Amino acid sequence: MKIMFVCHGNICRSPMAEFIMKKLLQENQLANKIQVASCATSTEEIGNPVYPPARRELAKHHISCDGKYAVQLKKTDYQKYDLFLVMDDNNLFHICRIFPSDPEQKIHKLLQYAGRSDNVADPWYTGDFEKAYQDIYEGCTGLLAELQKGNLL
Repeated sequence: MKIMFVCHGNICRSPMAEFIMKKLLQENQLANKIQVASCATSTEEIGNPVYPPARRELAKHHISCDGKYAVQLKKTDYQKYDLFLVMDDNNLFHICRIFPSDPEQKIHKLLQYAGRSDNVADPWYTGDFEKAYQDIYEGCTGLLAELQKGNLL
């Protein structure tokens, strides 16, 4: 299974999700079965490292994101990944412009896996990276539970 987390710039929420999920998979002996990556819907931050406040929030939880640089989602990624998890409605709108159709129903909002229909808090505007971390962690733990049940594998 290959999972792609998606946000606007790939410097805050989606890389946080990528590395939170990688840690959860490693802790649950699933890291060798599931590949995780993250990307942007825009070109604004391509090549930039994870935003320092996001990096610091991950570090508080003993998670490193060293070596991660923003990349953009490509139309060809649809065939390469099994699941695309967006952070908010705006990301959902933009991913649907990159992938004009979703015949395999691979695109979902991350918080759907936490039983929520709202958006992951955007720390770019609020400055609240802890809230974003908590939302992402909740979504990732819900996703992990589904993976462990075999619902997505």
